[in-house]
Formats: sequence, structure tokens, C-alpha cells
Amino acid sequence: SLWKQSGIVLHTHLSLLQTYYKTHHYSLIMSALAQTFTATSASALASRKSSSFNARSSLTTSSSSSSSSTRGARLQTFARVDGGVGVFGNKAGMTQIFTDDGLCVPVTVIAVKDGNYVSAVKTADADGYNAVQVAYDAVAEHKITKPEVGHLAKAGVKPMRHVEEFRLATPADGITVGQKLSAPEMFKEGDYVDIRGTSIGKGFQGSVKRHGFARGLMTHGSKSHRQHGSVGAGTYPGRIFPGKKMHGHMGNETTTIKQLKIMRVEDDCIIIRGNVPGKKGNLIRVAPAKIVGKNC
Repeated sequence: SLWKQSGIVLHTHLSLLQTYYKTHHYSLIMSALAQTFTATSASALASRKSSSFNARSSLTTSSSSSSSSTRGARLQTFARVDGGVGVFGNKAGMTQIFTDDGLCVPVTVIAVKDGNYVSAVKTADADGYNAVQVAYDAVAEHKITKPEVGHLAKAGVKPMRHVEEFRLATPADGITVGQKLSAPEMFKEGDYVDIRGTSIGKGFQGSVKRHGFARGLMTHGSKSHRQHGSVGAGTYPGRIFPGKKMHGHMGNETTTIKQLKIMRVEDDCIIIRGNVPGKKGNLIRVAPAKIVGKNC
């Protein structure tokens, strides 16, 4: 780029060069070229610095303006939305009932203890999202933290062990703080619900039980009965890809079973067709099922 600039300088000062050439002053020609070349290089370098400074200043200005605009904006949260407000209960166990048609149906009984009080109602205008906070399972005051005691007391609710929210797409109508949610008022026979709970922990398990892998031969000299097998090449990629199905901890995870049918509803229990996650005594979350075109 500097040689191109020097060529431009030579072409620009052609008259000056011709004058010096006629007088045969070679030293004067070289000194004039050196001065012109130095001045041109300095101006080009100054222009480059000014352009880069302007670019950095514009980038800083744009970033500061964007950060200031973002600082003033409200934080938006995106989370899973429930089909409606539900209740909590505890898994009592499984049994069977007979329908009017004489069909034997396996069911799970969910016991509802003292609780299911509305401890807070959140709106998009005040909190950024719509939700109803429900408290469940009454306990002694010393078994929960003092901030939780104060929060529940402010809502007019006695101490509860579990406090959780039901996120909604629209604001909750007809629900007030301190209201008791009754299962017969929230659900009726024939409704479909989504059940969420913690699955039974199985501890450390192999790939055959954890992922249903096929085992190797048990006879004919095989020494790989229930082993995992190859996990990839050693040369390339030379590593194990994230998410590879292998042996490890199994169970004890939050699990949701969708669209289970309610067979019966009473004040102290909800009878659900089929099985629900967890062992006896586990906390169960019962919410209206999300059905496309109806509530989602």
C-alpha cells in the first residue's frame, strides 16, 4: 500500500520532478521525494487511526445505548406454563376399582392433607408473569424458616411445608390470597390431569437396566454378559460425546405423566387411573392437563 501511495505522489508531482531533472540536481530530487513520501505516509497513518477510533467510538456508543435500553426494559421470563391451577397431595398407594361396565381398572390413590391454600397471586404487570402460589402440608412453625413463616402469615395462612407456583398464560380470575383450594371444586370425575412427582431412586445401575441395552451371550465362551461395550473409536474422535447412554445414577428425577383420567374425587383424596411417579408418601402435583386448542 505504501508503494502505491509513492506512485501516486510521483504522478502528482511530475512537474516538480521534471524541473529538477532539467537542472540535473539529483540530490534535490531524492530529498523532495523523501519529504513527500514521509508526509503522505504520516497523513495515511493518521487517517487510519482516526477511522479506527471512530469505529471503536461508534461501537462503544451503540453498545452503551443498547445496554442502557436493556437496563430500562423489564426482564421477561420464559418457563413451562400449566394448564390451570391445581392442588397437591401425597401418594397413598395403588388399588383397583370396578367401573359401571364391570371393567377392573388399576388406580392410584392420592391423599390430600391439610393445606392447598393460596399464599400469593402474581400478575404480569407486577411480577412479569402470571402465577398462583399454593402452600401445602401444615407443619409446626419451627420446622420451616422464619422468612417462610412471615410470608405465609402475611397471606393469612398457617405454616406449610411446601410452597410452589402454578404458572398461567393468563391472569387467574376468582382466586384470592388466603383462599383454600378444594379438590372437588377444582376437579370432577372424567377430567384429565398432568401428574408430576419424583420417581423412585434406583441407585447406580448398568446400561442394561438403565437404558434397556441387549446383553451379550451367557454361554459359548463369552466374557461380555452385561457389559456396556464400545463407546467410540480411540483415534478419532478420541473422546466420549456428551449424552452418551452409559451406566450411572438411575431414578430420583422429576417426572410428569400427562393426561391421566380422574376416576373419583373426594375431599380427602383423588383417585387417578394408572400409576403416578414416586413411592408411597411422595409429594404429588396435580394440575389440569394441557390440551391443544383448549387451554394451551
